[in-house]
Amino acid sequence: MLLIKNGRLVDPQSQTDGIYDLLVNDGKIIAIGKDLKEDQAEVIDASGCVVAPGLVDIHVHFREPGQTHKEDIHTGALAAAAGGFTTVVMMANTNPTISDVETLTEVLESASKEAIHIKSVATITTDFDGENLTDFEGLLAAGAVGFSDDGIPLTSSKVLKEAMDLAKKNGTFISLHEEDPELNGVLGLNENIAEKHFQVCGATGVAEYSMIARDVMIAYDRQAKVHIQHLSKAESVEVVAFAQKLGAQVTAEVAPQHFSKTEQLLLEKGANAKMNPPLRLESDRKAVIEGLKSGVISVIATDHAPHHQDEKNVADVTQAPSGMTGLETSLSLGLTHLVSDGHLSLSELLEKMAYNPAQLYGFDAGYLAEGGPADIVIFDPDASRVVGSDFASKAGNSPFIGESLKGQVKYTICQGNIVYRS
Repeated sequence: MLLIKNGRLVDPQSQTDGIYDLLVNDGKIIAIGKDLKEDQAEVIDASGCVVAPGLVDIHVHFREPGQTHKEDIHTGALAAAAGGFTTVVMMANTNPTISDVETLTEVLESASKEAIHIKSVATITTDFDGENLTDFEGLLAAGAVGFSDDGIPLTSSKVLKEAMDLAKKNGTFISLHEEDPELNGVLGLNENIAEKHFQVCGATGVAEYSMIARDVMIAYDRQAKVHIQHLSKAESVEVVAFAQKLGAQVTAEVAPQHFSKTEQLLLEKGANAKMNPPLRLESDRKAVIEGLKSGVISVIATDHAPHHQDEKNVADVTQAPSGMTGLETSLSLGLTHLVSDGHLSLSELLEKMAYNPAQLYGFDAGYLAEGGPADIVIFDPDASRVVGSDFASKAGNSPFIGESLKGQVKYTICQGNIVYRS
């Protein structure tokens, strides 16, 4: 039994924002009120801290099976807990890919041993071949929560339409990585900086927003639910907004990197700042923030993509793999670049990092209420911390190492158990 005292409870579902105590027992919140007492409970004094729903990240790469030198489910879970996350959704670009029930079952069995809630999508097409749809019905029955070929765009509009129809038939949705390979050059480098500093063709904006335009309009036609992953361009925000106004069932996410930094970071931090889609221009950074403010972008997701240091530490940045770790810096980036800068309220940030992603998948998570799950994060929103390299993740490929950010997670509680304390 836990008694959390004197914390500022911020719950985006009920719009509660005030000083309350929480009493937790058997994985549930059994009481929220003032001056609660329980002699048998372990007491956490949350004075000066925010008590919020455990964060929910719907886009992580834990690299198991097949790439566990980068990360595995256990170290990924530790990183999530350190970042305040109590629920995560793994992507399926493992080796082998999560394209069949056998692989999915193996992954979920490993995930079930961890102290946080770990879900997984399955691939849309078999082994990312872009042609043959997987067994949506069988994979859902085996525990998949959705479908994505994240990392590989679906280039065939015919296959995309069929995937939307199959998802709709099975009461689910597909999540899409939007970068048309025929309009792109070197991935991970924004086109401007790629041409100016590396003398190569980089990742173009039109590769992203033209594919989003195609896909949201097919979703509109099929009346299918579609989620756009990690959009990064100003035009992409406008395209999604247009589709939503038409009535398309389209949602979108942004990674913290894209509302925090621009392509300039690549020159400062090298390969650790390389990701797909790449960091863009200041105008794009401002546009995705406006998308968050308007609600066009309803979810913040880390795209946590760990890589081994030897893979990132190459002389030619164009040859380094794309992706950066994100779970242990995400909340701080939101507090620093969204809340502190006056773009979002704290409740609005938590809505996009907890309540909305939970609602998208139908998880019983992302809120604090009597009788609800005791998945809780306690953090000091005003604490200043310099990001170190001592991540719980196996990987340290973060361009934010050495940067001073706001916010420090003090406790992460999942199902009533303390799974992280600083």
